[in-house]
Parts: sequence; structure tokens; C-alpha cells
Amino acid sequence: MRRDQVVDDFFGTPVEDPFRFLEDPTSLDTKAFVDAQNEHTFRYLRRLPWRERFATRLAQLYDYSRYSLPIRADGLMFYGRNSGLQNQPVFYRRGDGVDSVFLDPNTLSEDGTVAVTNLTPSPHGALVAYALSSGGSDWQTIHVRDGVGGRELSDCVEWVKFSSIAWTDDERGFFYTRFPQPGTVPPEEESHHSKVYYHEVGTAQAADRLVYAEPGDPELGFDPHVTEDGRFLILHVWRGTSPKNRLYVQDLAAGGPIVRLLDQEDAAYVFVAHDGDVFYLWTDLDAPRRRLVALRLQSGTTTMHTVVPEGAATLSEAHRTLDRFLLTYTEDASQYLQIVSKDGQEEGRVPLPGVGSVTGVDCKASDPTVYLQFTSYLYPQQVFAYDVDTKVLSPLFPAERSFDPELYETTQVFCTSADGTRVPLFVTAKKGLRRTGDHPTLLYGYGGFNVGLTPSFSPSVIHWLEIGGVYAVANLRGGDEYGEAWHEAGMLDQKQHVFDDFHASAAWLIENGYTRPDRLAIQGGSNGGLLVAACMLQQPALYGAVLCQVPVADMLRYHLFTVGRYWVSEYGNATRSKEEFDVLYAYSPLHNVRSGAVYPPVLITTADTDDRVVPAHSLKFAATLLAAAPDEADRVYLRVETRAGHGAGKPLSKVIEEQADMQAFVCDQLRVFAPSDTDGPTS
Repeated sequence: MRRDQVVDDFFGTPVEDPFRFLEDPTSLDTKAFVDAQNEHTFRYLRRLPWRERFATRLAQLYDYSRYSLPIRADGLMFYGRNSGLQNQPVFYRRGDGVDSVFLDPNTLSEDGTVAVTNLTPSPHGALVAYALSSGGSDWQTIHVRDGVGGRELSDCVEWVKFSSIAWTDDERGFFYTRFPQPGTVPPEEESHHSKVYYHEVGTAQAADRLVYAEPGDPELGFDPHVTEDGRFLILHVWRGTSPKNRLYVQDLAAGGPIVRLLDQEDAAYVFVAHDGDVFYLWTDLDAPRRRLVALRLQSGTTTMHTVVPEGAATLSEAHRTLDRFLLTYTEDASQYLQIVSKDGQEEGRVPLPGVGSVTGVDCKASDPTVYLQFTSYLYPQQVFAYDVDTKVLSPLFPAERSFDPELYETTQVFCTSADGTRVPLFVTAKKGLRRTGDHPTLLYGYGGFNVGLTPSFSPSVIHWLEIGGVYAVANLRGGDEYGEAWHEAGMLDQKQHVFDDFHASAAWLIENGYTRPDRLAIQGGSNGGLLVAACMLQQPALYGAVLCQVPVADMLRYHLFTVGRYWVSEYGNATRSKEEFDVLYAYSPLHNVRSGAVYPPVLITTADTDDRVVPAHSLKFAATLLAAAPDEADRVYLRVETRAGHGAGKPLSKVIEEQADMQAFVCDQLRVFAPSDTDGPTS
């Protein structure tokens, strides 16, 4: 394998980077490495006798109708539906009780890799703007259709990512955010220089009006929204992935200037609704678990009045419906919906189907009907309608299941991390499971970016349960399960807490008779890929196999690629100070592989079109593991998908193939079935 003499100096510490050539996806050596590793990996996976049966059963489990949260527009409704095994959900329009196909993205590409990432009708439904992504890319192109007949218009808005679509009330156009066209700025600045534009339907993008930009601070990003009554343009102003943001406002009705309402980046501020010049927001200012506040739009003042104070549970979302607020709270990593009056008085909870997650809410200030999505580990995502006046919850779409949930149960437990912190852990398994200490167990985690892992459904988890596995999810520090303090306890120089929490979760499963180290696999993607990569290196004897998906592995150079610079507020920057370098160098997976060490078998997955976490992270990590133990090639596998991106919008066919590969790998490494067992599961 090619190795180069590349050495960087970080504050007096020389750091070798022999596989830097793998950062160039166009080089012949990179392509040869990817081809060789894919050939090695797929040759191994395809000889596993139960792999095809897994794929067949997974397809059966995915074959049920599922619906997206509907979007309303003046009596019309737009929603997505996957009838079962479609690569992409089809979007429907409902009007006068009649449902018709509005947009089928499966017709836009032969391999199903073109996905709709955003579909936003104009206020009265006359027009619909939608964004397309190809090959899983973060880059999107916005198109427009007639909202009644679905006729495609000529509009094409390019160089968009991380932006909403905000229609004006007159339906003549919408606000959006775009970046410079690639090639017009240096590659390292392609995710800088975000600007807000207004596009008038029927005109060329070149004629779009620049609404707002900050040329003196090119790292700022903008997310535009227009209030339900069309009066105000709201700009959520963000810097990377930091939860601390700014909030700008423009009175569209009065035609006034953009007002920097909150401009300090000292906390999170999320607009909820307004009554005239009174704005309702949720914030974590002086309230790590967040509160609902009212703020009057007056130049020169930011005096806030607390409407709903911070409580024991974490306020995750807030919406306005009629003269009430609907608040989503997270309590010990599961969610509930609380209704409060305009002045903050509690009026009861929405009667959800059980312990789980509210994954979406659609409210209108002028309509008592609320649409919401609910899910849990054993409850496929379902859309409900809730009437805030009658307090009746009813399914909006029919529920379908491809398994029997009564065979399984989910239990929440708590383990103790290295510093004494109490960490939640969800464990799902067959009912009546005897704790014999030898069950194959899959432990999943993330732990970062203020992302909480509340219960969610996946057919692949059901398959794992069917073949006798135990599935556990650890709610690590770095997420938002307990508010901003919980997040901050797992970021920057506190990142080791996340790994300690995960180790503690694994130890709890072993100590309590669920499994043993050689029967315990760990799984994580993106920041979670970093998690499992670091954990397998720190405590290799604790784990029997590793599923490391699209990992961030090079913590010294991650900020140099695509949107990596957005993560500096979460991880730090190794070139900025010796202190930050020391922290990152101490756990960076790429730099903590020890020559001759025995690590658990690992399957590293990535995709050649991932422009979120570039595949170089996976390639360099795999190469480093192989170089450290050249005789252990049968313990390191790299799977590089084509045209799949970071994960969002991935065609279902590719999802099923990948899940079958991962579970076949885990079953082989944990010795779940005998080598002669050609059938595998008996379900």
C-alpha cells in the first residue's frame, strides 16, 4: 500500500499523515484503493450464507405504507407516501377529499438517487416549490410546480443548501439562501458567503433580488421564514452547528429595513409566533432546559418576558395553535406534548399512544386541528390529527405494520459513567428474555451536536430482534436530552465524557446479563461513527464487532473539507491553539491506532458522493488500521457505496442492501449462527 512521507507540525508535535493522498477522490491511487477494498469487502459479505435471506426479510419488513407529516395550504394538503418498497416517497395533493399524485421523484432517475429534500406550497396552494438533491449531496436545486395541476414551471434555483423556502403571502415568489457557485470561490470557501435572495416565480435566477448578506462575516448562515400572516420575514442567523444564533426581522408589510432583533450569539433563539409586535420565542438564555418568552419588537431593546419558565423537562419545540401553545418536552429521553394557554397556564397533555417521540408537528394559528407524528422503537411512525378544542386524537392515515410488536418490549434503564453521571439507556428485546449473558447485542450511540436520541422505529432493528438480538440505545452527553448543559458536557474539551458514557453503557449490558464482550457490537454514524471508532480504540476488549458508518475520523484536518468548518464550535480546531490540538489529538481515531494492537473487527461504510463527511475520513481510517496490522485484513472491511451521500435521501434499495450487509457482518463476527447454517433466522 502506498505511504507518503507527510509530516505536519502542530505546536512542536510532529504528526505523520502517510495516507493523505486518499483525500483526493480523483487520484488513480485513491480509486485503486477503493476498488481493492470494495472487492475484498463484498467478496467476504457475499459468501456469508444468510446474507441474502437477511435482504429478503428486510424487504418484507420495509414493505408497508408510511406517510410524512402533511403540509397545509388554504384547504389543501400535501404529503409524502411510500407504498412500501419505493426508493423515494411519492408526494400527493389532497383537495376536496380527493388525493392525487403531485410529484413522483422515482421517475427522475433510474437508480432512485434523486430525492425531494423540501416541498413547500405557497400560502394558498397555487404554487409549490420543491428542492431536489442528487446522489445524497447537500447541494439542492429548487423547482416550482403549479399547485393545482402539477404542471412544471421553468424556474430553476441552484447552489442552495441548508435553506428553507419562504413564500411571500402574495405567492409571487419566495425567499431562500444560496452559496457561491462552485468554482467562483476557492474550494475551502464554498460553504462560506451565504446570502438571502428573493426569487420571483417565472423569472431567471440571475434576476433574483439580494435581500441580506454579511460580507464582513462570511461564516454566517441564514435561514428565512415568513410568518403565517405574511407580515414578517424572520431570519435565523447561524454560525456552523453552534446552537447559539442571532435573530433578525423585517416588516414586509411596512417595507422597513431588516432589524437585528437579537444579535449577540449568546444563546439559542427560535421564533414561534407573533401577536402584532410581540414575538414569542423559545430560548436557552439563562435556562439550559429552555423557556418560552415574549419579546416586543422595538429598536434598541431586548427585554424578555417569560411565558413558560424552564422546568425539569427539556423544551424541544414550540408551536402556536389558535390562542394556545403546543410545547414538545423531552423527559429522560422520551417526549410528550403539553398544551398551555397564551399566558402560559397548563391545559393538559396530548394523549400520545405511549412512550416515544414526537417527530413532527404542524400547527396553524387559525385552525384548531394539529397534525403530529409519533414513533417509538416498536411503533412505526404514524401521523395523527389532534383537535385542541375537543382534545380528540385520531389517526390521519391508516396504520400498517409488517411485524408483531407484542413479541417485544422496550425498557429504560440508567447506568453510571466514569465521573458518576447518570446516563439513560433504552433496551429492546423479545419479551421474557432470560439474561444468560450471551445474547448478541447491538449498542447504538451518537453523543453530539445537541442531537438527542429519543425512541424511533426502524425495520432493521425489528429484523435484529427477530434473529434473537438485543438492541440498546445510549443517551450520551453531547445530545440535548437534558438541555444545553448536557450538550456542553460532551463537546470540545469535554468530549471524552461521551466515550466514557458509551463504555459505561456497554459495561452495564454485560454486568446485567444481557451479553458479553465477544457478543457485543457497537454502531454509530457520522459523529456516531467517530464515537464507535474512538471507543473501539480506547477499550478494544469491551467490544466484539464495530459498525462504523460515515465517520469523522481525522480530527486534525476535518475542518478543511466541505462543511467541516461548521463543526469547529463542537470539536475545536487543532490549528487554533495547542490546547485544542491536545484535546483532539488525544481521541482522534486516525491518530490513536496502535501498531500491533488487536482491535475488534470493523466494517467501515461511506459513499463516494458524501459531501457532508467526505469519504477520505473512512478511507484514511481503514488504511491506517490495515497498516497497523497487515496480517489482520480479515478484521478490517471498507464498504464504499456509489451515489448515496451521507444518508439522507438514500434509495430504499440501497438502504436494504447496506442493512443486510451490516447485519450479516455482525452475525458472522459475533458467531450468531453456525458457519453451516445457510438459513440464518427462522422467522
